[in-house]
Amino acid sequence: MSDMNDDAGFDADPGGDFDTGLLEEELRQAAAVLDPLPPALLQIAVDAYALHDLDARVAELTFDSLVDAIPVRGVTDAPRMLTFNAGEVTLDVEVTAQGLMGQVLPPRSARIEVLGGPQAATSLTADDMGRFTADTPPSGPFALRLHTGGDVVVTEWLRA
Repeated sequence: MSDMNDDAGFDADPGGDFDTGLLEEELRQAAAVLDPLPPALLQIAVDAYALHDLDARVAELTFDSLVDAIPVRGVTDAPRMLTFNAGEVTLDVEVTAQGLMGQVLPPRSARIEVLGGPQAATSLTADDMGRFTADTPPSGPFALRLHTGGDVVVTEWLRA
């Protein structure tokens, strides 16, 4: 009778070069095609990720030029203007194909993180006038996390 724990002949990786990363990527692609994530569930997941910092105040989107602005005839590729408010803190942001720039009001120095889902956050520094810039525009869903002293403010998640 053979021993059930005997591994002889059952080498899981005979060549020692099995690429688990490639297998994982193929499985992700297959799942995306065969069983796509419902948009409502994706939005719930993105919103939940935004609240992982429970001490942060959530800044409300009070102006979005895609929704609130009157279009100007002949203007193509206009920058997207966003305004967020959280109590006495206002964050004005302009998103263009070249990057983003903004200002914290009232003016103060701050650290701003551009959150982009599971990717690492991009860190920006606002000067004493509250101004900041980034050379690359956000891609996909993004949010901003503002650190001023002991205060943390997180914006709503938006699509770039």
